Amino acid sequence: MGTWKLLTGTLTEKGNTVITDYTTGKEFIKIINDTHFAFLLHDRSKGKNADSAFSAGGGKYSLKDSLYTEHLEYCNDRQWEGNDFNFTVTINNDTLIQKGVEKINSLGVKRMNVERYVRVKDQP
Repeated sequence: MGTWKLLTGTLTEKGNTVITDYTTGKEFIKIINDTHFAFLLHDRSKGKNADSAFSAGGGKYSLKDSLYTEHLEYCNDRQWEGNDFNFTVTINNDTLIQKGVEKINSLGVKRMNVERYVRVKDQP
């Protein structure tokens, strides 16, 4: 549980791998409580540059040992709603690694997603 800031995301689809650095140009956080998760992404240029971006979503999740499943109930890209995504998570100190295949048959999406987060510390 807690608030996590995404550092890097690695997507591999059809043999192509794209690594995104979320420490420059854009920010992405994931918030996890007892029953739900939510994520928010936005660009740091306040929507005024070509890299303008915003996305958000969330829903219920389950966690058993290292098996983490997100049930996406809300998403600004509505076609992703209602899907389950299964991941393996590992936590080492303040770093969380989330890894799994995102698959939505109706959209032709099937890709490996590896995300590396750091826990957001409470501000004094």
